[in-house]
Amino acid sequence: MIDHVSIPVSRLEESAAFYEKVLEPVGLTRLVDRARTVGFGKKYPEFWLNARPDMTPGTDDTGNHVCLRAADNEAVKAFHAAALEQGGRNAGDPGLRKASMSIYFGAFIFDLDGNKVEAVTFPR
Repeated sequence: MIDHVSIPVSRLEESAAFYEKVLEPVGLTRLVDRARTVGFGKKYPEFWLNARPDMTPGTDDTGNHVCLRAADNEAVKAFHAAALEQGGRNAGDPGLRKASMSIYFGAFIFDLDGNKVEAVTFPR
């Protein structure tokens, strides 16, 4: 089981402000602020932003992405909408998708540095 993930960002405070809005619909809040990292989570930091001021923005085809669990379809839609409102880019509209083992409702975004992040919920 994965305990936490970290992604690189070129402008830590700008990205932290972006993710405060984007992660709220999936229940993650800003919990830890350090000079070079910011942690978001429910009870402890599960999603970290790590300052990499000299990084080159990611390309759309790296194959990397992080997927976060959402409570329901509305939370997935709100995650996606918040990302676009905050300057992120669409990487997959909210909707039903067929995975190898199940059907799920998800949405994908690219953040300010090109990191691909997904929010997902599974029908009950």
